[in-house]
Amino acid sequence: MNKLTIKKIILAHVIATMSFSAMSQSTTPISRVGTPRITEERPYFDPKDLTSTYVSWGVNPSNPASINLLEAWKKFKKRREIVVAVVDTGIDREHPFLENNIFVENGKVDPSNFGVDFSKDKKGKGTPTDNHGHGTHVSGIIKSIYPDVKILALKYYNPSASGVDNLNSTVEALRYAVDHNVDVINYSGGGPEAASEELRVLKEAERKGILVVAAAGNEESNIDDKKKAYFPASYGLKNIITVTAYDEDLKILNSSNYGHTSVDIFAPGYRIKSSLQNGRTGYLTGTSQATAFVTGVAALIKAEFPQLSTEKIKEIIKASARKEITMEGKCVTGGRLDAGSALALAAQMSGETTVQRQLANSNKEEPKEGKIIYRIAN
Repeated sequence: MNKLTIKKIILAHVIATMSFSAMSQSTTPISRVGTPRITEERPYFDPKDLTSTYVSWGVNPSNPASINLLEAWKKFKKRREIVVAVVDTGIDREHPFLENNIFVENGKVDPSNFGVDFSKDKKGKGTPTDNHGHGTHVSGIIKSIYPDVKILALKYYNPSASGVDNLNSTVEALRYAVDHNVDVINYSGGGPEAASEELRVLKEAERKGILVVAAAGNEESNIDDKKKAYFPASYGLKNIITVTAYDEDLKILNSSNYGHTSVDIFAPGYRIKSSLQNGRTGYLTGTSQATAFVTGVAALIKAEFPQLSTEKIKEIIKASARKEITMEGKCVTGGRLDAGSALALAAQMSGETTVQRQLANSNKEEPKEGKIIYRIAN
């Protein structure tokens, strides 16, 4: 066994525990043609949910280091179905916090219809039961931010598999997500080597306008240095947001990767409380958790403003970051995720988009006024 294979096996436990779940290998696109279907409308979600048993300090409005989620919920008006593919270790489909958030393909309710397992020996022929906990934990964070999210669990991780096998499984899971036109892909994992097939699939996601939120990794490294690059975060594609982690003191975690040009933004990642396998809750730390926070906010924006492009959503999340001295020079934005500011900026940018579209289609003589792991990352 060579050093590269051994390193990847270790990374599988250290990066961002992810997994894929498998039902069928069909590539029938998820039903979301045009504007996502409206499931309900109300002013905002119940603020009590921000202090429930299953959520963390990262969303608690009483914590000054949180992501300012309550303000985002106050701005949130519409409720649309958004499908997030979580490429990870699977999911506990019967977890009381997540049981109503499992994406059911083709509307067929079945105990085995809750995702796809692409891990070694399964290869798309098993269900993504989470025996590790990482995928369930990440999914819970996403749900805590956008309570109506639908999770498509795609399991890739097998603890007994080689790094190469887990990478191949990752590629298959990503391909499934892209072929099925999900709204957002959460990939709380990665590794130090680029892979041509992985890059090819992610470029296809870019072409289709699918946002990918990726962990910066946990090697205590500056990934601006090409010798310390971390993939897929370091591919530099326009549809990838790269996330690193901070604690309640607004300091970067000692274990977290960083990069003035390679990492986009900070999000909460220290002792994050969320759902775990077998109906439990617990705490995990790492850029995996931080990644899920950004995915949740991206889903919230997409649900409220479906007309915004992937590049616009990425721009909004970055432009609305709250600047912190402790984060200067450690990422592109020099700041941390702010859900409230992101929703406010999205409303402005969506309004501008609407004005431009209406003016273009109106009578020019009377323009109308518009309304304004191998590869786990823990």
